Amino acid sequence: MGKAFKYGDNVDTDVIIPARYLSTFDPAELAKHCMEDIDAGFAGAVRPGDVIVGGSNFGCGSSREHAPVAIKGSGVACVIASSFARIFYRNSFNAGMPILESGEAAERIRAGDEVEVDFARGAIRNITRDESYRAEPFPPFIAKLIECGGLVDYVKSLGE
Repeated sequence: MGKAFKYGDNVDTDVIIPARYLSTFDPAELAKHCMEDIDAGFAGAVRPGDVIVGGSNFGCGSSREHAPVAIKGSGVACVIASSFARIFYRNSFNAGMPILESGEAAERIRAGDEVEVDFARGAIRNITRDESYRAEPFPPFIAKLIECGGLVDYVKSLGE
């Protein structure tokens, strides 16, 4: 369970992690600058288990793999949006960053609401508002990718 950080439509990868910080791929270093061009207080306020809620086309713009790594490195447990840019969608799973599409959740959840997510059932619960929303549960392959921490670690696990 975590607190929701709420953003609008078309949050692009340039505001998720600005280009001036792309000289590293270290998740902890990227996390220090995550969302700073759209929410300067995010990195100091986010706690492990919190969630980001966005509108439509979350993660649009550059096909920057650093974006989901920065979000994951900040401790965010999940990004919920009504839709995701396709390259961000794929990069998120490759990085082991859980994301869920739910138009209703994206619309109803407010900044600061306490939210919990059950990935296996595709269930999103807004504790603050006493509401529940649906998303597609992860298919087994995607669930395994996330469990392993991303595509690279998933492939390594196949050899074990």
